[in-house]
Amino acid sequence: MKSRWNDADAADKSLLELRVYTSRLLGAEPSLVLHGGGNTSVKVREKNLFGREEHLLYVKGSGWDLASIEGKGFAPVRMETLLDLAALETLSDSDMVRVQRSAMTDPNAPTPSVEAILHALLPHRFVDHTHADAVVTITNTPRGHERIREVLGERVLYVPYVMPGFVLARHVYEMTRGIDWSKYDGMVLLHHGLFTFSDDAKESYERTIALVSKAEAALPSSVAIVQPEGFSVWPSSDDLVRVATLRRAVGRSLGAPVIAKWDRSPVARTFTDRANTAEFAGRGPLTPDHILHTKRVPLILPSTFDDASVAASIDAYAADYRAYFDRHTTGRALTCLDPAPRWAIWPGQGAFAFGPTAARASVVADITRHTRQAILNAERMGGWVALPERDLFDMEYWELEQAKLGKAGVAPPLQGKVALVTGAATGIGRASVEALRAAGAAVVALDIRAEITSTFRGANVLGVRCDVTDRAAIDEAVSLAVQSFGGIDVVVANAGIFPSSQPIASLDDETWDRTIAVNLTSQMALFRACAPFLVLGHEPAIVVVASKNVPAPGPGAAAYSASKAGLTQLARVAALELGPKGVRVNVLHPHAVMDTALWTPELLESRAKHYGMTTEQYKRNNLLKVEVRSKDVADVVVAMAGPLFGKTTGAQVAVDGGSDRII
Repeated sequence: MKSRWNDADAADKSLLELRVYTSRLLGAEPSLVLHGGGNTSVKVREKNLFGREEHLLYVKGSGWDLASIEGKGFAPVRMETLLDLAALETLSDSDMVRVQRSAMTDPNAPTPSVEAILHALLPHRFVDHTHADAVVTITNTPRGHERIREVLGERVLYVPYVMPGFVLARHVYEMTRGIDWSKYDGMVLLHHGLFTFSDDAKESYERTIALVSKAEAALPSSVAIVQPEGFSVWPSSDDLVRVATLRRAVGRSLGAPVIAKWDRSPVARTFTDRANTAEFAGRGPLTPDHILHTKRVPLILPSTFDDASVAASIDAYAADYRAYFDRHTTGRALTCLDPAPRWAIWPGQGAFAFGPTAARASVVADITRHTRQAILNAERMGGWVALPERDLFDMEYWELEQAKLGKAGVAPPLQGKVALVTGAATGIGRASVEALRAAGAAVVALDIRAEITSTFRGANVLGVRCDVTDRAAIDEAVSLAVQSFGGIDVVVANAGIFPSSQPIASLDDETWDRTIAVNLTSQMALFRACAPFLVLGHEPAIVVVASKNVPAPGPGAAAYSASKAGLTQLARVAALELGPKGVRVNVLHPHAVMDTALWTPELLESRAKHYGMTTEQYKRNNLLKVEVRSKDVADVVVAMAGPLFGKTTGAQVAVDGGSDRII
C-alpha cells in the first residue's frame, strides 16, 4: 500500500481541513474502509460564543463515508464530557449516544461515532481508525493474536475483541491507565481493525499505510484463478431463469422485492467452486460490523436448482436463522430481524448479493467480495477463524441497531423492483427512467444512441446501447438486466420513430418497413424476451407507450398510425395471455408532448403558425388548456407500473390534456 499524501494538497489547511484531507485518503482505499466503516478524529481548541476556550473532539459523524466526507461530516464534542464518560463504570450505549449529542457544540451536526470516547482517550491530536482487510484477516486465523504481533511488532498495542461502543472504550481506559503512549504508533483491535495516531496528520495517516503494508506483505501470494472449462460470457437462458427464481424466493422471505447482483467473475467462481466453501464461508464475516449488512452466513444454493429446491433452501436458511436468534435471546426482549439471506453462494457459478435497493445490494456485494478474498488468504494461513456466534449476535442485535427498527419510514412504491425502458435517452423514455428511479426502482435504460451508456449515473441504473430491431441485441440487454439486478418486473415499451409525413399514394417501402420494424415488430421481440422473467417478477407489469394516433389518426401518418395501432393490439393480446400469470399490460396514448426530440423549435413554430396560434397557445391546444410534458407521461408510466394499477390490465389511457377527437 502506498501513501497518497501530497504536500502541495495539504498546504495551508486548518486542522479540520487536514482531518478531511487524510480521511479521504483513507477512504480512497477500499481495503481500509468500506461503506461507512472506520472513523477518524481531530482534537482542537476553539473559543465559544462567550470567548471561552473549549477543548473539542471533531469525530466522524454517523452516516458519513470517509471517501467523500466534508467538514460538516464531523461532530464537535466537548472533550471534558467524553473523558468523564470514560470514567464511568457502566453506561448503556443508548445513554452514551444521548449524552454525546448533548455535549456537541453544533446541534445540527451528525451524531458522533460510537467510538468517540475511545478517540478522546487517545492523547494525540489525530486518530485514524480503519478496518484494514489485511490486519483483520491475520487476526482471523489460528494464533491470530500472536501472528499479528509478529508482523506489526511491539510499537503496536494489542486489544482483545470487545463489543464496540462504551464497553470497548471502558476496556481500553482500564487497559491503558498510566501507559507511556510515546512507545506506540498504533493499536490493533483483534477481529475489528487498526488505530494509528499522532499529533501530526501526515504521520498518523502514514503510520496506517506502513502498518497495513506490513500486514499485506505477510499474506499468502494471490490464489490461482481458474477459468472453468466451457465458460461462456453470456449465461444460459436456463441459468438466467434460475437467477430470477432465486430473486423471487429471497424477496418472498424478506417480504418485499429485492435487487440481486450476480458476481460471475473468475475470482468469485474460484471461491464458490471449492469443495469446502460452504463450511468455511459459514464461520462468520470479516469484521463484526459487516453482519449488519451481510448477516452471519451466506445461503448455500444447490448446484442446479428450480423453484421448489431454492424455496426449500431458503426455508431451511430461515429456520436456521430463527434458531440462531432463539439460542441467544434468553432473558432479553429483542425483535427478530427478517430471516432472508443477504448473500448466496452458487457452486461454480459465482455469488449473489441481495438488498432492498441497488445501492444496498452493491454494499453487500463489495463487502462479500472483500470477505471472500480474506477467507481464501486465511485458509492458506491455517484456516478462517471468525468471532464466536454469540459475539456476532450481540453486534447484529446491538441496542443501537434495535432502536432503529420502525424508524425507516415508508419505502418508495417501486423499491426493489427492476424496470427495463426502451428509447430511454431522450423525451418520454428518459423521463420514465428518472421517474422510475425516483419511485425506488432499479432501471435498465436501452437506446440506440451511444450516449445512453453515460446518460445516467448511480447504482440503480444501467445504460445499454441497443438497437431494438436486432433480436440478439434485445436478448443480450435482457441478459444484462437479469445479471445486474436479478430479474425484470416492469417493461416500458417506449422506443419508436415518427417518420416524415407521406400520403399513402407516395409512401415508400423503406419508410413503411422501418417504421413497422421499430414500432411494432421490435416490441413483439421485447415482450417475448422479457416474458420468462416477468412471470417470475414482483407484481409485474408492461407499460406500452402508444399514441393518440391510434384512436384518432391523421392524414400523412399511415406508417406511424398503423404501427402504433398494431402495437396496441399486440398489447391487448399480451394482456390476455399474460394476465393469468399475474402480468399486467396497459397502454397509454400521449399526444403533443412537445419537450421531446421530435418537436424542434422550428417544427413547433411552423405548426403553431399553421393553426394561427402562438407557440404557447399551440402547446396548450387541448380541452384542459394544459401543456403535456414528458414528465407528465412518465408519471402515468410509474402509476401503471405500481400498486395504483395493481388490479387493472388491458386498459388504454390518454395523456393529452383532453382531445375532442378522441372523446
